[in-house]
Amino acid sequence: MKGRSRSTGLLLVISGASFWGVGGTVAQKLFQEFGISVDWLVTARLLTAGVLLLAVQFLLKDRSQVIGVWKNKRAAIMLLIFGLAGMLAVQYTYMASIHHGNAAVATLLQYLAPAMIIIYLVLRKQSVFSRQDFVTVSLALAGCFFLLTNGSVSQLSVPAPAIVWGVLSGVALAFYTLYAIPLLKEYDSLVVVGWAMVIGGSALSFIHPPWQMDFGSLSAEAYLYLVFVIIFGTMLAFWFYIESLQTLSPTETSLLSSLEPLAAVFTTVIWLNEPFGIYQWAGTACIFGMILLLALNKKKPAKSNDSVENEEPLRVS
Repeated sequence: MKGRSRSTGLLLVISGASFWGVGGTVAQKLFQEFGISVDWLVTARLLTAGVLLLAVQFLLKDRSQVIGVWKNKRAAIMLLIFGLAGMLAVQYTYMASIHHGNAAVATLLQYLAPAMIIIYLVLRKQSVFSRQDFVTVSLALAGCFFLLTNGSVSQLSVPAPAIVWGVLSGVALAFYTLYAIPLLKEYDSLVVVGWAMVIGGSALSFIHPPWQMDFGSLSAEAYLYLVFVIIFGTMLAFWFYIESLQTLSPTETSLLSSLEPLAAVFTTVIWLNEPFGIYQWAGTACIFGMILLLALNKKKPAKSNDSVENEEPLRVS
């Protein structure tokens, strides 16, 4: 982890996390200024990025896994469930939250997932509720309160649909993270995520086919934003993040991936001029505190077979 390779790993994870965060803000601009629908963008994003990730696996890594995952009946069924209830659910709820609110709040609400996982594992008696867990969950709840109310219990500072979709995004990400563990033990991340994206995008195509779009009405600016969201904000972001694990530890990549909500918040506030009050900044700080605490102080659950720790991190927004 020394020398040029480590520097490359740092550059990759910082770039990937930044692409994820900025991608959400660019998606918000597509929704608000160019009339792109959530259904179409999620479909196009999943199908295109999924195919590209599988192409990377086929050309640069173990190509036998691309088809091999479907030869294992149990893995194939899990992959179908993961693609629909995990990948599609995460992507759609996240984009819907952006559409009804903004990218900053949507990304921060999605980051409630670690606290949800802690509570789930404790209820399932797969982990003991520790002092660190108490602080983590407390930071998540305080951050959520300040972020959504701006310090006033009498009114919400964020539209209710954005909150509902954002919380559902956190729930979906929690499921996505836990359910993927057995698949990641047998297959490369690019295979699991690539196929999950193709599955989710294919399913949503029945509701909103990607070819049903008035492409002639879109400006060159809109096309540039679409390319960024699909290629940089999805495909390259995930690929760079996974490649960074070759030279960095999972703890380092998890810590640096916190740049995602930071990028989302700052680009939303500065580029799109979204108002952010002092209490919302306080809420943002609480959620960042939770992320840093989790990244720096990992603990092992009671049952190691179900552990979500010490696995290859799986992130996608």
